[in-house]
Amino acid sequence: MTDKKDTIQTFEYKAEMKRLLHLIIHSLYTHPEVFLRELISNASDALKKVRYQQLTEEGMIDKEKDLEIRIEVDETTQTFSIEDNGIGMTQEELIHNIGTVARSGTLEFLQKMKEEGKDTADFIGQFGVGFYSVFMVTEQVTVETRHAHKEAQGLRWVSGGEGNYSVEPIDKPGRGTKITFQFKEEAKEFAGESRIQETIRKYSNFADFPIFVNKVKVNTVEALWRKSEHEITPEEVNEFYKFITNDYEDPLGHLSLSIEGAEASYKALVFIPAKAPFDLMRTREHKTIQLYTNKIMIVDDCKELLPEYLQFIRGVVDTADLPLNVSREMVQSSPVLGKIKSGMTTKIIQWLQRLANKETEKYLLFYKTFGPVFKTGVNTDFANREKLIELLRFESSALKVGELTSFKEYGGRMKEKQKEIYYLTGDTREHVERNPNLEYFKKHAIEVLFLIDPVDVFVVPSIREYDKKPVRAIDQGDVDLEMGDGNKDKSDDSLSKSLIGLFKETLKDQVEDVKISRRLVDSAVTLVIGAQGMDRQMERMMKMMGQDVPASKRILEVNVDHPVIRNLARKYILNPSDMLLKKCITQLYESAQLMDGELASRSDYVKRMMEIMEEATKS
Repeated sequence: MTDKKDTIQTFEYKAEMKRLLHLIIHSLYTHPEVFLRELISNASDALKKVRYQQLTEEGMIDKEKDLEIRIEVDETTQTFSIEDNGIGMTQEELIHNIGTVARSGTLEFLQKMKEEGKDTADFIGQFGVGFYSVFMVTEQVTVETRHAHKEAQGLRWVSGGEGNYSVEPIDKPGRGTKITFQFKEEAKEFAGESRIQETIRKYSNFADFPIFVNKVKVNTVEALWRKSEHEITPEEVNEFYKFITNDYEDPLGHLSLSIEGAEASYKALVFIPAKAPFDLMRTREHKTIQLYTNKIMIVDDCKELLPEYLQFIRGVVDTADLPLNVSREMVQSSPVLGKIKSGMTTKIIQWLQRLANKETEKYLLFYKTFGPVFKTGVNTDFANREKLIELLRFESSALKVGELTSFKEYGGRMKEKQKEIYYLTGDTREHVERNPNLEYFKKHAIEVLFLIDPVDVFVVPSIREYDKKPVRAIDQGDVDLEMGDGNKDKSDDSLSKSLIGLFKETLKDQVEDVKISRRLVDSAVTLVIGAQGMDRQMERMMKMMGQDVPASKRILEVNVDHPVIRNLARKYILNPSDMLLKKCITQLYESAQLMDGELASRSDYVKRMMEIMEEATKS
């Protein structure tokens, strides 16, 4: 009989491998839980290989046996084992697979990353040494394996991860691989059954094969993104969404993708939440897309997969075109991720277009919830800018409160002689509807879009035209007013011209200019933006963001048909030096400021109003 000691072969690690293992074990991993992800990933690969060979080869051990991964953990003894009934390894494969480095240069690369202070943990799996992450949590590992062929021999591999490892033949009746070890003291938290289950659900919940922990199946949720749309029910989709997001409400909608391309192939299942559980404009601290490779999660929150204006999208993307371990830096620079991002963005925009055209009510729910973020894409995603402009929606003077319209729908309602698309900005619809600049448009039933979302002032002014029609703010001084009578005869009133001269003299330091208005109907005066002026809402928003924006002077437009202006004109004829004239002019100007929310001193305004009332009531 051969002595057992004679059958044990001891192998010395090569010098580079020794240094690499020391670096992995003592320096690199900052998240020791990834050891379990690596072991489950290796077990899944072994099961996939045996599943394929079961279809093509004869003479295999346990050919009819269910494919699964079994983990046993004991908190008392702090022991752990993971076993699969996959393809197993021959002695040559055993030495090659876990005894060498995948390619040269690995040590130098990882050492440089460490010296630069970068997190290198996520790189390990790319170099074929992910197995050695177990040495973060243990001092010694035993691997027992047998290849699936009936003639194969069982083998035991033992190492402390430092100088050497041993290989010996053993009696192992079943195929597959079993890895056992005892947790070291600083890693004893992983000896808890609940800690192991939590880690599996985080990284490996959608593995291809059932995973049991102490005989209890852990991964109970299916990888729905791997199924075609007609294979899954709405109930399954909703439950899957709730599982990956911890949301308690059903999603507003979902999109299933299966893309096979020369540059990138991937499957995805993404969702629009019914509600925004966070302030989208103030924080980006929320989960977006989970990135998987072959059902193993590699990035829990991969914001690089979508442009910022689509960061409300939740879901899963799975690609086989990335290594298991991909770092944040690799994600940002990977051409594969860039192609997936571009493809997904296009598909999501197409999805939203379908909702807007065929499920209008659902699209409007989406837009009212996520519009403030979504519409910023007009200024950032120039490749899709025209498509995004088509998806913009606004309230309008032609619609009821709360109803929204598009540029295209507005264009279909334009008057025959109308050459421009008009809009007006403001804090609320009520505030916009009180704006004197709207009077001419109301009188002539000309539709005006209401921009009452603060984000609109950053987006719409950048849209110079739509369908070859200029897009104009109606509070601009040079807006086209040629569709109605326009009160053109006002400019011929010599008395009015004289009074306008007094307005200019009185307000010379406060306004850019004073003009006779052709847009006012019921109001006496209004303030409009000069040719070089900034939109008032934009100016206000920039100031709120702490930017030093000098207040631009406005043009004061005067309605010379208004009774107050007529009375002032008569007073001016009687006594051009009457001090009440200038008081009333200043009061009219500040009234226009008050309407715009720009009045600097209310106390001065009220004091002057009292003086005017006192003067008016003397007789």
